[in-house]
Amino acid sequence: MSSPLETLAPPPRGAATARVAAFTVDVEQDCPPYLNTHRGMTEGMPALLDLLREVRVRATFFTTGEMARRFPGIVARIPGEGHELACHGDWHRDFTTLSRDETDEELRDSTATLREFGPVVSFRAPYLRFPAENLDLLVKHGLTVDSSVARYKRGPNHRSGETVPGLRRIPASLTSSALRLPAFVRNPWLRRLRPPAVLFVHPWEAADFRRSRLRWDCRVRTGAQALRAWREALTTLQADGTTFVPLRELTAAC
Repeated sequence: MSSPLETLAPPPRGAATARVAAFTVDVEQDCPPYLNTHRGMTEGMPALLDLLREVRVRATFFTTGEMARRFPGIVARIPGEGHELACHGDWHRDFTTLSRDETDEELRDSTATLREFGPVVSFRAPYLRFPAENLDLLVKHGLTVDSSVARYKRGPNHRSGETVPGLRRIPASLTSSALRLPAFVRNPWLRRLRPPAVLFVHPWEAADFRRSRLRWDCRVRTGAQALRAWREALTTLQADGTTFVPLRELTAAC
């Protein structure tokens, strides 16, 4: 029987020059801070994991300690199916509101929980906000790759050049809702992304929130439409010569 990594290895390519990208998932409760339900875990995650197996993409799942404790069976599928398990804090708290001691605690508790499932070296802060003065705490807790910065955002928390020894910072390329856009808008945008492209989504986007009262960008084209859009985006980029690797491998590939 093939190992999970062999099962999810990218399909053979032709002679075209390969591009390397990362598909990442922020695993948390539904649409924080607006909801505290878990349809993304019970409905979205199984469907997303099945989709990634189908298109043979290995992803990075930034997971909160809370979700790992609540849904251990689902979280165990992540490393069990060849994906990278990564840290997203313990309770999806905004790190810019925490003291240094609280940040240290949050990182300690989350990594301790997640490492019961497998190795964890990558990190993304909730809301993609992490104070530069606390970056050394990531290294202290064995986190050597950070994706808490975003190319599409401005401000002091989005300067990827700010780092500390032992930490590589890799920015997210575009907001998650962009991947749910219709193909005629989404695909040209994806093809123009500066390499390495780092895409991200949330499991709750794979649950249908279209009739909810969430703000427009959180509910539009969720559910089955989101899953179709993600499949189309991934297979389109694969056809263009893109190979998707976990974020921890992207650092070596770039």
